[in-house]
Amino acid sequence: MEFPGKRRLNKQAYYATQQIYYPGFTIGGIGEAAGTLAAIVLLVLTPRASSAFWLTLVALLGLIAMEAVYWFVTHPVNRFWVEGVQLGEAGSGFFAFGTQGNGKEAGQDWTALRDRWEYSHVARAICASVSFVALLIVISPIA
Repeated sequence: MEFPGKRRLNKQAYYATQQIYYPGFTIGGIGEAAGTLAAIVLLVLTPRASSAFWLTLVALLGLIAMEAVYWFVTHPVNRFWVEGVQLGEAGSGFFAFGTQGNGKEAGQDWTALRDRWEYSHVARAICASVSFVALLIVISPIA
């Protein structure tokens, strides 16, 4: 919902806005990991011959895709946004994860990084929505 408004911000306002997310947002990763693990358990417990199995598989693949987008697209840009920000021990460790061989973000124009970050969140929202709808269908009485 904030996508159009954030794209209109100038560099200084966008940087200030990005810092609102840190370091508190790192706590959300626990919920995403738990949701993915729960989907795996649900898939294992669902009979293979049922439509519920295939819908649960779609949900799991959506969650895995959402995680992949984060770690390969969003996370490297997150590290760029938090440069110079005072982070706690947990936040510093989290953003240091996966830093080997990935410094190309530093040389990019801030608008390219902004667009990459914003569009990656749109992609993650789509993946999460597909997963959510698939699971809603599984639990609905018509499935």
